[in-house]
Amino acid sequence: MKFYVTTPIYYVNDRPHIGHVYTTTIADIVARYHRLCGDDVFFLTGTDEHAAKVVESAAQRGLTPQQWADQNAQAFQETFKKLGIANDDFIRTSEDRHKTKVQQYVGELLQSGDVYLGEYEGWYDAGQEEYLPENKAKEYEFKSPFNGKPLVRKAEKNYFFRLSRYAEPLLQRIADQPDFIQPNERRNEVVNRIREGLNDVPISRTGAGDWGIKVPGDDAHTIYVWIDALINYLSTVDTPERSKYWPADVHLLAKDILWFHAVIWPAMLLALKRPLPAHVYAHGFWISEGQKMSKSLGNFIDLERIDRYVADYGLDALRYYLASNGPLAANDSDFAEAKFIEVYNTDLANELGNLVNRALSMLNRYRQGVVPQTTTADLRAEAEKTFTVYRTSMDKLDLTGALAEVRLFVIRANRYVEENAPWKLAKAPEQAARLDAVLYNLLEAVRLISVALLPVMPTIAGQMRTQLGVGEFTGKLPEELAWGRLPAGTKIGTVAPLFPKKV
Repeated sequence: MKFYVTTPIYYVNDRPHIGHVYTTTIADIVARYHRLCGDDVFFLTGTDEHAAKVVESAAQRGLTPQQWADQNAQAFQETFKKLGIANDDFIRTSEDRHKTKVQQYVGELLQSGDVYLGEYEGWYDAGQEEYLPENKAKEYEFKSPFNGKPLVRKAEKNYFFRLSRYAEPLLQRIADQPDFIQPNERRNEVVNRIREGLNDVPISRTGAGDWGIKVPGDDAHTIYVWIDALINYLSTVDTPERSKYWPADVHLLAKDILWFHAVIWPAMLLALKRPLPAHVYAHGFWISEGQKMSKSLGNFIDLERIDRYVADYGLDALRYYLASNGPLAANDSDFAEAKFIEVYNTDLANELGNLVNRALSMLNRYRQGVVPQTTTADLRAEAEKTFTVYRTSMDKLDLTGALAEVRLFVIRANRYVEENAPWKLAKAPEQAARLDAVLYNLLEAVRLISVALLPVMPTIAGQMRTQLGVGEFTGKLPEELAWGRLPAGTKIGTVAPLFPKKV
């Protein structure tokens, strides 16, 4: 099966921060999971470059918009590479392959009458480069909901997209497929807002200079950055080699851009007579130490702080924390340093690291590092329940739930050690078969856990497998999560701590 997952494409007006890193890491985990399941995966991320503020920021630095975009796009690419993100492509909206497709699609919409030239007067949010309806402008006290700056009353000729045509088809799609928009709270917000009525939306501006994509046949109008950006998901795969990936299976994004992705983008696709994405998933925000993140408050998780966490705790520990404690559900999550250290020491050092170390060390001590033969499967039923829930949760993008289930199995395996006390069994020759069974159950538990953690902690999971003596993962995840695949007679590797404890 094919699986196509996207992140939003990120504004190039600044360097990456925890929000960008989070969304991209979650998408990476989802992509890795589906690759391990044997799916034909395409994972896309990239940068959104045609904003007016890019022109302004570039001028302030004595650069051209292209130079400023190049500089920041490179920062995103380097950051994602450093963080082990395994994306299949990185799209930049300033690339010709994208610009050509944008003009093609807008041209199709002009021909169908879904885009038309009209005049608009309304409240303009310069920071977001969009108009707000009168009721929304009043609700926000005529200030931008994103940066708090005053909205500007503005009248101009624009090309409009006939969004008003698509209220009923969108509501029908959501009714037919309730998980089209996730989580549920986000879906309900979208449905309620659609029911308030949809207005046609302006999709072009004038006086934009050469930075941006022109409306086909009218060089006086530049296509707004947000419609240009949305098209990336289709433009990147609308080629003979990649067309099999459309429609996208998951658009992963933060909740502040849900409206664009859950309403405007699907409506555009309906107008283009293209299949809609299967799922639009809008996660919450990270806050820091109980407060909204802000550079002025000094609690912003920027690249330097991310680098420090990686240096001190390891990249896989950061990935685990993001996936297990992040805002994938409707609520925001707190990126508190004390919480990070607690999760590292408890989940990883005390529980997972301890289980792996003690299981392998006892095998060395009592069986010369060779996996024994047994037919006893004390932990099999619990393992099967655990990894059934794990797979169901991962398939639903519930990474938090999946990892919570794996953690419960780690705790159960550690308790199994205490219940069976291998050190006592080793002192009684008549208990040799029972000791073999206990050791095998522990080692098979470790193997299964290593498989489940491969998408989240690829390096640590690889180290677990090396120490266990099973080497690199070569099978498919569903089969490898079956009990009893650790061969008797396997010689384990060198045992070493996975997570040095931190204070």
